[in-house]
Amino acid sequence: MTNAYDQAHQLARVLAKSPEYVEYKKAKEKLEANGENKKLVADLRAKQMELQKAVILGQKVDEAKKKQLEKMQQIIVTNPAIAEFFQTEFRFNKMMLDVQKIIGEAVGLQFP
Repeated sequence: MTNAYDQAHQLARVLAKSPEYVEYKKAKEKLEANGENKKLVADLRAKQMELQKAVILGQKVDEAKKKQLEKMQQIIVTNPAIAEFFQTEFRFNKMMLDVQKIIGEAVGLQFP
């Protein structure tokens, strides 16, 4: 009989070979090879986090910053390498959330 840790390691190996992860890894490497694209994504994420933090803390969201973020998002997604990165990242994250939900349900945890 195998233990949960052995099964977790086996699952990790399967996930690492999944098309979702392989495509995400390639897109991430491609993104990181271009310093400008990497910086654009980092800046976008920093601005997203700043706005999310304000919402979570119940602070007033700066409309100018919100519009700036929206404009930045529109510009960034027209970049094929960045768009590919976000698409593959989304698919990989969805798969990971699905796996987490399956495991959680099996042990009686409730995930929204």
